Amino acid sequence: MPAKSYLEEKQQYNGLDFADFFKKVTDDDILRVLVKDKITRMDFLKLLSPIAQKHLEEMAQRSRRDTIRNFGYTMQLFTPMYIADYCDNFCVYCGFNHNNNINRRCLTMDEIAKEAENIAQTGLKNILVLTGESIKYSPVDYILEAVKVLRKYFDSVSIEVYSFSQEDYVRAVEAGVDGMTMFQECYNKDIYRTLHPGGPKANYEYRLDAPERACKAGLRNVNVGALLGLNEWREEAFFTGVHADYLQHKYKDVEIAVSTPRMRPCSAGYAPRSIVEDIDLVQYITALRIFLPRAGLTLSTRERPQMRDHLVKMGITKISGGVTVAAGGHTKGDDDGQFEISDPRSVAQMAQMLYAEGYQPVYKDWQTLI
Repeated sequence: MPAKSYLEEKQQYNGLDFADFFKKVTDDDILRVLVKDKITRMDFLKLLSPIAQKHLEEMAQRSRRDTIRNFGYTMQLFTPMYIADYCDNFCVYCGFNHNNNINRRCLTMDEIAKEAENIAQTGLKNILVLTGESIKYSPVDYILEAVKVLRKYFDSVSIEVYSFSQEDYVRAVEAGVDGMTMFQECYNKDIYRTLHPGGPKANYEYRLDAPERACKAGLRNVNVGALLGLNEWREEAFFTGVHADYLQHKYKDVEIAVSTPRMRPCSAGYAPRSIVEDIDLVQYITALRIFLPRAGLTLSTRERPQMRDHLVKMGITKISGGVTVAAGGHTKGDDDGQFEISDPRSVAQMAQMLYAEGYQPVYKDWQTLI
């Protein structure tokens, strides 16, 4: 019988010994995977193995071919907009941690409109709305009211907020939301609990199920991901890919996408458990593309400009520009952001880079009719 949830789907891998599996992968295994038209989950895991890095050039070439075949030479542009940074969680790695002494803000609807006006002047028609996780300061009604304001300026509004119930995701669709991003952060349940000692985010299962609730509610686009560095990255990469694969097969009318963020410095001062090198990120992105040829892959400003310029040719389909990670940052500038960004380029500068690399920047690829 098909799994009823991703938690149930994931349980089939509970006994998987990653280190032992990787020790048995050979060069011939990698070469056999790379000539397959469609690869399995265990093939994907082989492409994540240490020995696969010897074949990174072949992986990159395959990834590029698959991306061009499915997406052409296009790259969707977007920018995040933080509207509130109050948070009830105690995530040990996050700048918004409830205990952190930072200047907190919760934008009014007028302030949100001003932010939207500034962003809209760049030509962008896609916006990603973010908040801290505070039911008190940014309840569902507040977020959906903000969405209605933003729909006056943008054709596509996505949210990256706390986990909603399925009923609230339905309300979000009715308000004009067409996409959501939900980072599980860490798929290892034991490590997850040490990273999230308190607050609503401490509920591992409820967060893990949020993307599926969003799919059931009718959102058009659902984006998942792990924050690389919180656990051994290959394990997290595998379970992220399997999560996306599970959703893609079960909800064929939903566009499933994956983000690949790495840990960045923040006011929490957390030291990553695992260092993810540039070559590791390239391996992850190319393996993802080969495994999930139709999935969107998003790259954030956590990566420095040179790295982002390099990765747009290796499987990425969506990239941010003109980024600020502080509430109200598009009108008042950065203050206390969630983390430090590495690529400060504007939307226009990102578009210029894409043209130079032979890509067509896409400012709008969807319009919700409600």
